[in-house]
Amino acid sequence: MRVIHVPVCYRTTNCYLLCDEHAKKCAVIDPGGDAEKIIANIEESGCDPVAILLTHGHYDHTGGIRGLKERFDLPVYMNSADICENSNDRRALRLFPKICNTVNYEDGDTVTVGGLQIRVIATPGHTLGSVCLLVNDTIFTGDTIFAAAIGRTDLPRSDSKKMADSLKKLTSIQGDYKILPGHMAATNLCDIISVANYYINLYSN
Repeated sequence: MRVIHVPVCYRTTNCYLLCDEHAKKCAVIDPGGDAEKIIANIEESGCDPVAILLTHGHYDHTGGIRGLKERFDLPVYMNSADICENSNDRRALRLFPKICNTVNYEDGDTVTVGGLQIRVIATPGHTLGSVCLLVNDTIFTGDTIFAAAIGRTDLPRSDSKKMADSLKKLTSIQGDYKILPGHMAATNLCDIISVANYYINLYSN
């Protein structure tokens, strides 16, 4: 397994290529923008893309989808709770642009990329449809948790109580995993436990 980090959206969002180099297949995780840059990295990797995997539906994690789909015929996986096209909330509609023909995935589902089995962990809070993606020794956490903070819960279709429950779920995972978040630097599961506990206590009161 190889992970290629592709910073997009003026380097503020972390897009990742998750590659099975033996099978020469890869998935694109959170293509927030700069589709041509992502495509160049895919071509350089020597792997054929088979799917786009979203940790949530915010525009800064989805902005490159159109360009990728114009180049490749890829299914887009997203939890359906982040489909927001029928909302009357204009701010929510700006945060959650319409993405056509997504494939829903939920807690406990798996997506296969070559020989890699990617497990979906539902972690609502930052958005109602936020998920983390666990594969081998790595968890892609999107905007659920970062090295020293968590995703905002004051936005439309976010929920601080659900975030507390999601942080409890993440910190209950046994073992030390590499954490690759949607923004900022990588960390590991052991190091984010104190961060998670702070917000669990804050939101549980």
